[in-house]
Amino acid sequence: MDVRIGRATLSIVNEDITEQSVDIITNAANNRLWMGGGVAGSIKSKGGEEIEEEAMKLGPIPIGEVVITEAGKLPQRKVFHAVVMEQDMKTSQDAIKNATMNVLKLADDNNFESIAIPAFGTGVGHFPADVCADLMLEEIINYLLETKNLKKVVISLLDNGIYEIFKNKLKNRFSKR
Repeated sequence: MDVRIGRATLSIVNEDITEQSVDIITNAANNRLWMGGGVAGSIKSKGGEEIEEEAMKLGPIPIGEVVITEAGKLPQRKVFHAVVMEQDMKTSQDAIKNATMNVLKLADDNNFESIAIPAFGTGVGHFPADVCADLMLEEIINYLLETKNLKKVVISLLDNGIYEIFKNKLKNRFSKR
């Protein structure tokens, strides 16, 4: 599903984030920046151990903050590591909102035009997908109304259930206009 917001497009896809045609892919990270399973595991597996090694040298960082690494063997230009949890793998609404905003701002400030983002905290963090969708969509839509450089934001979701939740939340938001 695609919607136009200002000069940008927001897409929600049921696809692997590592296969998106974007400048940046985003990892939902822990504050120590080690890459375990889920999205992080897929990025490390396909892009190479060097992504994790580079990220871990930059940590630990506070929840809600973002660091940039090279993309290794991946086709994207960079990987953003958005910290949405500590080592206990628990996240919060504030962590998800701040990470979403900081990812978009960092991409925009560094003149990137496209980024793919997963559903923050819904995997190992066990955060409710419906609440995550509301938080992330709100931040992304508000940001895209004012963006300078971003032209494309993709929310890339492998889980069919989470994809349906995000798609329906976005559809409902835009059908009310």
